[in-house]
Amino acid sequence: MAADSRTEDYPHEIDEQLKCFDSSISSIKTMLEKLMSMPRNDLLQKLDPLDQAKLDLMSAYTLNSLFWMYLVTQGVNPREHGIKQELERIRTYMNKVKEITDRKKAARLDKGAAARFVRNALYNADEKDSRKKAASKKAADTKSDTPQSKRPKQS
Repeated sequence: MAADSRTEDYPHEIDEQLKCFDSSISSIKTMLEKLMSMPRNDLLQKLDPLDQAKLDLMSAYTLNSLFWMYLVTQGVNPREHGIKQELERIRTYMNKVKEITDRKKAARLDKGAAARFVRNALYNADEKDSRKKAASKKAADTKSDTPQSKRPKQS
């Protein structure tokens, strides 16, 4: 009989949502216990500066989100509270960190390789022949311009 009164406390339509909420709370509790079991200084020493920033932003965003939910449960409109601006501020920093991470992952262009690729892709045999002829003609012109020393004839 106690089980019947317990199921009548809330509508059956939200039963699945409550189960998901309960499992989410349990997973948050597990992660927080894992995070809190290690001293913060030890944790930060193992991370590079970018990961430290990510951890700090995640922590701040999580705490402020939980406070947002607390305000909702107390009947306070969080959109009119200062928590909204704080969450927006944290989001802007999260976007900056994301941009930095994306820049690190972005492909780098090897200009020399790209120039060779384009040059070889635009290769034309006729141009190569005309370049060779022009180079040999230029070499012949420079050869005729230089004074030649007279050699004595050998007999």
